[in-house]
Amino acid sequence: MTSISTDPRPLRTADLGTLVIMSWSRETPDGDVPFLLACSLGDGEGGPEAAPAAVEGLLSRSGLAVSGDTVLDATVLPDLPIGLLVVPGAAALTMPGVNAQFAPTAQWRAAVDRRGYACLIFATRPWSGGEPGDGAAVAAFANHEDTLSTAAQVVLPVRTLRG
Repeated sequence: MTSISTDPRPLRTADLGTLVIMSWSRETPDGDVPFLLACSLGDGEGGPEAAPAAVEGLLSRSGLAVSGDTVLDATVLPDLPIGLLVVPGAAALTMPGVNAQFAPTAQWRAAVDRRGYACLIFATRPWSGGEPGDGAAVAAFANHEDTLSTAAQVVLPVRTLRG
C-alpha cells in the first residue's frame, strides 16, 4: 500500500546556514519594480550540498512550492504566513522559521511605496559567490536560469506601521 504524505518536508535548520536578503529594483517602462532575493550562503552544517533541501523544507512550512515558472500572488492570499514589513530605513521578511531584517536602498523603498508590493525570489540554490551587496552579482544570480527554476517566487504585499 502506498500513502502520500502532505506533511511539510523536515526542516534541518543546521543545514540552512546563513540566510541573506538582498533588495534591488528593476527599471521598467511603468516605473521601478522592487525585488527581494532570499537565499542561503551554503555555510550550514551540511555545506552547500545540503542547503537546497533545507530551504525547500523551510518553504514548504510556509505553504510555498519551488515551481520555476509560477509566481504566487500573495496579495490575494491573506492567510499565507509570509509578510513584508517596511518602516523608514528598514524592512523585515517574516515567515515560519524566519525573521530577516534588512536595510533596503532608497530606490527600492521608493518602488515599494509606489507599488505596494515586492517580488520575492526565495532561491533553494545557495549564493554562488561575489559580495551579496554587489548589485550586478545579485542581479546575475537572481536572473540565472538555475536560480529561477529552483526558486519559490511570490508577489508580497507590503505592510507598514501606521500611527
